[in-house]
Order: sequence, then structure tokens, then C-alpha cells
Amino acid sequence: MKALAFTLSVAAALALTACSSNQSSKGSSSSGGTSGGATSEISQYTKESVLTTKVKTALAADVSLKTLIINVDSNGSVVTLKGAVDNADMKKKAEAVARGVEGVTSVRNELTVKSGG
Repeated sequence: MKALAFTLSVAAALALTACSSNQSSKGSSSSGGTSGGATSEISQYTKESVLTTKVKTALAADVSLKTLIINVDSNGSVVTLKGAVDNADMKKKAEAVARGVEGVTSVRNELTVKSGG
């Protein structure tokens, strides 16, 4: 099921990238000049979506983390982790896994440890 979700996410990201490329070539021949900014925003959004998907996939691939619900957000190459984990070791592990993903330059670890953990 996670493999299907990952595949669909990558397909959507590639589709957005293709749309972005088409708009870029169309925008260069028009005199409006506003499509460049929109294309840039779409491109940035696509990059962030791909990075988020890569981090989520890496977390899901880790046996000790795959059952946790960890929210992953990307802003540029900075990834933010949110959610609750069972103990401090899991919090550290999630951060380490996220840092190991290609394209991640920084991780904001906002995970909380459940009481009693």
C-alpha cells in the first residue's frame, strides 16, 4: 500500500514537472512575462513534494519507525518532522533518517515524546 502511495506521489510530481516544462516553453513566446513566476513556484512546489515523499518513504522503510504517524513538511531543502513518538531514541532515529535523505540540508525536529516514553 505504501509502495502504491509512493508511486502515485512520484507520478504526480513528474506530471507537475512536465506541466511546468510545457508552461515554461509556452511562456517564453508570450509577451505577458508573468508565467515565469508561476512556473518557478510550481517547480519549487514540485521539488518540495518530491523531497517530502523521499523522506516519508525513508521513514516508512525503517522497521522501528514505519508504524508511527510522522508528518513531514518541506520548505526548500529544510524538512520539518511533527507528530508523537514513543521515546527519545525514536525521535533521534527519525531525525537521523530524514537527514540521510539526499536533498535534505536541515531537519527541524518538532516530534514530541509521548508521556511515559
